[in-house]
Amino acid sequence: MNVSGIIVQTEKDRVDEVISALRRGSLCDVFFHDSQGRIIVTIEGEGIEEEIRKLRQLKKIPHVISADLAYAYSEEELDRARERFEKRGGDVPDVLNDDTVRAEEIVYHGDLKKKMH
Repeated sequence: MNVSGIIVQTEKDRVDEVISALRRGSLCDVFFHDSQGRIIVTIEGEGIEEEIRKLRQLKKIPHVISADLAYAYSEEELDRARERFEKRGGDVPDVLNDDTVRAEEIVYHGDLKKKMH
């Protein structure tokens, strides 16, 4: 399952009209909008092809000026990252598993294995 956040831009005086059109369809979920005509939605799909199809359909809704990807989440990508992590032995620096170390004491220098203390 993939989930992507999309910023839909419309004219300021068409926001309510576009939100109504978005909610009537089954393309996305509407979460937020502002007075400048920006509408935040999410789309879901079994794969990237389905998400692209939905994004293209969003762009065709009357009075939509643009619909642009803001973030993307891919369950498949997360699973692959977990597999790579586990193959490496799940190396987590000891300091992250030490209950006696307070989070405020941990200093990160860009390398989890060598420079964390």
